[in-house]
Amino acid sequence: MENSSTMSKSAVKISLDLLSNPLCEQDQDFLNMVTALDTAMKRMDAFNQEKVNQIQKTVIEPLKKFGSVFPSLNMAVKRREQALQDYRRLQAKVEKYEEKEKTGPVLAKLHQAREELRPVRDDFEAKNKQLLDEMPRFYHSRLDYFQPSFEALIRAQVGYYSEMQKIFGDLTQQLDQPGHPDEQRERENEARLSELRALSIVADD
Repeated sequence: MENSSTMSKSAVKISLDLLSNPLCEQDQDFLNMVTALDTAMKRMDAFNQEKVNQIQKTVIEPLKKFGSVFPSLNMAVKRREQALQDYRRLQAKVEKYEEKEKTGPVLAKLHQAREELRPVRDDFEAKNKQLLDEMPRFYHSRLDYFQPSFEALIRAQVGYYSEMQKIFGDLTQQLDQPGHPDEQRERENEARLSELRALSIVADD
């Protein structure tokens, strides 16, 4: 979008520079052509800015908002991984006591380990279930979220290029001279260039 804005601004500057050219004061036809070009370039720049603003609002900003959910998503995954590590650690502790001879102290420690394990296991299972339930929904909802942005992007581009076609069509009608085809223009330009080359101040040494 920045390149597009730069291009349209440059086109406007070129037309303004042409308007300040002394030739515009000397030749009314040339002034009319440059004025028509300047009007077209300003219209183009205005529609381009409108397109840029529309894309910013309907595409760029929604993309940024979508990207903002990833830190929270990553944090949820990290919390689940931490809960899994705690669960495995306490589960290994329970299994260690279960393998030992069932003496009074061992049974007491086994009971305590199982009590410690229970809330940790419940916490892991809750976090794990949440991710299993919501991750597929998040994945499949991407298209529903992005589709309006893609449609808005297409509409903005279609609208812009439709206006460009109209602007440059109008400009062509203003500049075209009836019965003056491109081949004739080229011959006339070559003839003028030959006249310039014939001048002594531009002649080759």
